[in-house]
Amino acid sequence: MEKNKLLRMDNVGIVVESLDNAISFFEEIGLKLEGRAAVEGEWAGRVTGLGSQRVEIAMMVTPDGHSRLELSRFLTPSPVSDHRTAPVNALGYLRVMFAVEDIDEMVSRLTKHGAQLVGEVVQYENSYKLCYIRGIEGLLIGLAEQLGN
Repeated sequence: MEKNKLLRMDNVGIVVESLDNAISFFEEIGLKLEGRAAVEGEWAGRVTGLGSQRVEIAMMVTPDGHSRLELSRFLTPSPVSDHRTAPVNALGYLRVMFAVEDIDEMVSRLTKHGAQLVGEVVQYENSYKLCYIRGIEGLLIGLAEQLGN
């Protein structure tokens, strides 16, 4: 018997304090707002294990249409912990990496929107330029520019 196969990775979820600010920041990176909605009710709480909940979500999609970020703002229950400033070697889900055309231009543009470079932009052999930034609300974002195509 053939085993079920994975179809794709659907999205990565990020909990934020300000949905509007997070949408603007990820639009600056190049994602597009696909949709925005309120999620509430008994069925949603059964999925998350949180019981009664009210959450505002925004779905952001990459230009190629293949990858999505689900930004969530919990109204009830309110967030219980904050991992946004965890160091790069912290355990657990940590960052999202985006492939960009021009890393130096992207870093320059994002720092004008409050982002900070974590270390420095580094070239790996002749294949990539890479860096980490702290974006909106201190979220850790990776950027990668493929070289020499």
